[in-house]
Amino acid sequence: MSTVPHHLPIVETHLDLLWADEAGTTAFADKLAAQPDIRHAFIALHGDLGAGKTTLVRHLLRALGVQGRIKSPTYAVVEPYELPALNIWHFDFYRFSDPREWEDAGFRDIFASPGLKLAEWPTNAGALLPTPDLSITLNTMHDESRQATLLASTAVGQRLLTGLAT
Repeated sequence: MSTVPHHLPIVETHLDLLWADEAGTTAFADKLAAQPDIRHAFIALHGDLGAGKTTLVRHLLRALGVQGRIKSPTYAVVEPYELPALNIWHFDFYRFSDPREWEDAGFRDIFASPGLKLAEWPTNAGALLPTPDLSITLNTMHDESRQATLLASTAVGQRLLTGLAT
């Protein structure tokens, strides 16, 4: 008797999008904010200076209900936001240079706690960061539109990607 091998279904782990303008970024942020898994995700943001990483985060935080000023954490490294049912941490590792900063600042504890973590320039933190659930790479096109490439690396990221693709 022969057996038929069982294979897992093929699942897309990436999604390419094009945002013609800032309204496209806002619409994407609104859709991402509506995904249930966003509340406990780690999203890594990649792209050159001026690609729109901080703009995307601002739109996402607004869509999640953050009121008031949303600052870039370039100098502070992290900006925390507390909502009634959600803690959010926005990291910017652009100026990050010493792994001891990670331990001294308690980042390991933050990443182990529930809530949304958003990290710009994650490669500057190197191996200290956990695997992101979703990586978003932004590229500015010649017409100033933005190409966004999303890559899921975990089950949470895959669910986010699936929700965004529908």
